[in-house]
Amino acid sequence: MNTAVNSNSVRPLSVLDRALYAIFSRHADSTRHDADRKRYRATTVTASFDVYLSRTYGLSWVAFALVGVWSFAVVAAVPDTTLGAVAAFVRRGVPGLEVVGFPAVSRSATAVVLGGAVGLAAKRATVALGSLYLKWAASARQSNIERTLPGAVRYLHALASGSDDGAAMLRKVADREEAYGETAVAFRKALNKATLTGSLGEGLRIVARDTPSRDALAPFLVKFREHAEQGPDALAQYLQMESRMLSHRQSRTREQAGDFLELIAEMFIVLLVMPALLVIVLTVMSVLAPGLSEPVATPLGTTSTRGLLVYGSAVFILVVGAGAAMLVETLRPPDQSGRGYDRPPGLLETLATSLHNPASATGAFAPVALAFGGLLRRVGYGPVDVALLSYVAFALPVGLVALRRANLDDAKDREIKDFVHAVSGHVSLGRPFSEAVERVARDVDLGALNPDVADLAFNANLTTREGELRADALSRFVGRVGTPLADQTIGLVTGALDSGGDAEAVFETLQVEIGRLYHERKALRSNMLVYVAVGWTTALLVVAIMVAVDGYVLDSFSQLSSVSTADSGMALDPDAVDPARDRHRFYVVTQATMLACGWFAGYASRGRYEALLHSAALVAVAHFVFAGVGMV
Repeated sequence: MNTAVNSNSVRPLSVLDRALYAIFSRHADSTRHDADRKRYRATTVTASFDVYLSRTYGLSWVAFALVGVWSFAVVAAVPDTTLGAVAAFVRRGVPGLEVVGFPAVSRSATAVVLGGAVGLAAKRATVALGSLYLKWAASARQSNIERTLPGAVRYLHALASGSDDGAAMLRKVADREEAYGETAVAFRKALNKATLTGSLGEGLRIVARDTPSRDALAPFLVKFREHAEQGPDALAQYLQMESRMLSHRQSRTREQAGDFLELIAEMFIVLLVMPALLVIVLTVMSVLAPGLSEPVATPLGTTSTRGLLVYGSAVFILVVGAGAAMLVETLRPPDQSGRGYDRPPGLLETLATSLHNPASATGAFAPVALAFGGLLRRVGYGPVDVALLSYVAFALPVGLVALRRANLDDAKDREIKDFVHAVSGHVSLGRPFSEAVERVARDVDLGALNPDVADLAFNANLTTREGELRADALSRFVGRVGTPLADQTIGLVTGALDSGGDAEAVFETLQVEIGRLYHERKALRSNMLVYVAVGWTTALLVVAIMVAVDGYVLDSFSQLSSVSTADSGMALDPDAVDPARDRHRFYVVTQATMLACGWFAGYASRGRYEALLHSAALVAVAHFVFAGVGMV
């Protein structure tokens, strides 16, 4: 029976897949797809390579038919004059073709030839996109592995102090896919291969051969196998050394990302200031260039060429802002990004948590913003102001709730470092973990973390089943604290102690790990505040430029454009500058800049919720200034 095979499952093929496999599977043996086969092994595509390639070729023939028929219909419907003009253009554009005589060709023959050529190009492009998809998937896995491998190796080093063998240690990492991503997936694949072959070393060798991370994971797996065969002491020493090397490598990668982020910030400033200056130049030039005021029909109504350029600039600004924000989010280390939040399932729970859960706040304040917008529209505000002020009414309170929650999380992260040091001190004196936590909860003031530590001390002393109870209590503690730092560090303790590791050694490793992560987060926070300042400075600069132009330039050019052409002998457009209309356009472009700068600053700070806060604050500032000077 035909099946689609991956590393995790075997499932039967559909009728369509079997038909495509029968027709196109021969292409899988072609040498032109040797590179694709290697890339496929580095991905997590669920279908076998032969089936994937058969689907790609089947889709390519669909593209050939659709694009070919569409091209044929277009050529057949084009007027003779247009077709002749295109043919003449091609003959003049290709050197030497203008002197070559061609016999007359019928329209139908031309349509068939062009339709077939375009369809064939679409077919080849579809196959090429199938190959590119494998390359992109492998590259994405490589990036994820190289990001998560250092943390996984540090976790393995903590586990090495226990009684687990190499396979059990890898299994603990593989079970934490949420924390270790594609590295955990690779370890699980190695364990599955080991089960099939009966040898952990063979499973590690296969994954090392197929992984896209040729410079990081592949050598690590090979050396892990070698040191595991030499004994637990050799493995522990290797993991300690490798964790340090990978941490240094990760630091260099982050420095490179920081350099790239500086370039993005510089381009961001240029790309956002230029449209504002372009709008000003267009306003000035319209006095001397009447063609800019020519009407242009659009799906949303009739406007002028200048109006189209102005509103196009506003759209361009929004696209640049959204793109820059996404790049910042990508370059920020995912383990140090702003945390995500889950909204409670019920309406009452959502309302009850709306002042300290940003996800709940989005549901609670959205209806308020809609009602506020309806009220503004009813009292006479224009559509642009209604949309912008409604956005402020929604985004500003949600952003403030997120800021309040982030400050609380930061306070917990500061205290959790002291908590770990205090517990470690008691454990090093030989006290059991539950007694150590109880003493810390009683004797140490941990500020925002006090309720969570008290809950941990209570749960850790419920029964005498130390191992199972300790894991459950720690998991509950991590859930209550809720910060990425707690999950990255306390989770390490749970696995290491459950494996029978020496408590003192485990907490010593944890102290180093939590100190490193905390200082990395502080350094990143300080560095990213520079880009927050860049976003705000750019936004306020554009506001100042627009207000200055309105106060000192716009009225002067309005008077100039109204000068009688008969008296002055100048060809001026008397309607080129309309102060009310142009102030509105300045306002639209400025508010687009506020949104873009706010998104950039917010994502540079902590993520999407702060992007709402910064963009809403900037929109409110711009509206306040423009309304204050009488521009809106």
